Amino acid sequence: MKKYTFTEKIDTRSGFGAGLAELGRTNENVVALCADLIGSLKMNTFIEENPDRFFQIGIAEANMMGIAAGLTIGGKIPFTGTFANFSTARVYDQIRQSIAYSGKNVKICASHAGLTLGEDGATHQTLEDIGMMKMLPGMVVINPCDYNQTKAATIAIAEHEGPVYLRFGRPAVPVFMPEDEKFEIGKAIQLTEGSDVTIVATGHLVWEALQASEQLEAMGISAEVINIHTIKPLDEEAILKSVAKTNCIVTAEEHNILGGLGESVARTLSLKNPVPQEYVAVNDSFGESGTPAQLMEKYDLNDKAVIAAVKRVLDRK
Repeated sequence: MKKYTFTEKIDTRSGFGAGLAELGRTNENVVALCADLIGSLKMNTFIEENPDRFFQIGIAEANMMGIAAGLTIGGKIPFTGTFANFSTARVYDQIRQSIAYSGKNVKICASHAGLTLGEDGATHQTLEDIGMMKMLPGMVVINPCDYNQTKAATIAIAEHEGPVYLRFGRPAVPVFMPEDEKFEIGKAIQLTEGSDVTIVATGHLVWEALQASEQLEAMGISAEVINIHTIKPLDEEAILKSVAKTNCIVTAEEHNILGGLGESVARTLSLKNPVPQEYVAVNDSFGESGTPAQLMEKYDLNDKAVIAAVKRVLDRK
């Protein structure tokens, strides 16, 4: 089995900042808007290099979405930046009416997603955003796993015509994806090959799934790990091809068990190849204050939880 290692940990929001800076140098139509969180979104380099293409909106997220929608009419490609909770729940009406309904070319870039926002607690954490955004017709939903993939995704979505929700995080996490790997919207990446169980993971849970697969191998269990960076459109072909071999699946995500990746996978399987499925996700609750590591442990979002889910699904196989 292929082994994945890392030499450093970097937060995925820095990958967004690096990707946005590169777009600033290569695509003159890219503009950026922020709701008073420049440092948190790592937008500084873009602003320093392109001060006339940046708009500080202040703590007025709904207004930011309306302005972004308007900028597309003049051919601009606006990237909005704030926390994931404020990028979705606070402005859902504006996104639905002004962006999604008319297919505006806005890139909604959301940092500090999931439980790993950490000490700021439940009011700032969001575990419902993937579900909210994937239900909007025409909205692409992307949740990359590390710095390199977030940077590549940021660059790639500028070429996509239509609204995109790009979700990333606050904590430093292992950098393990190749720096030069092309990012293809809607195309899953198979990381390991296996025959006993399929594990599909997204975001921070991809690394945990890889760690779990190594431990499972030592137990004599062959796990196929797939990185689902695009939740909508979902790469159904990759999932169905894998479960045709393994006949069971585990989904892993830093999101509510309701409405996220797991439910999208379940729908695909129920229609095309019903097999046993187990979930690693937050079990329909809000978060709380704590360090990212403490919260991932308490809410069962780690390699141990993936291994336990694999054992459960194999018992049902």
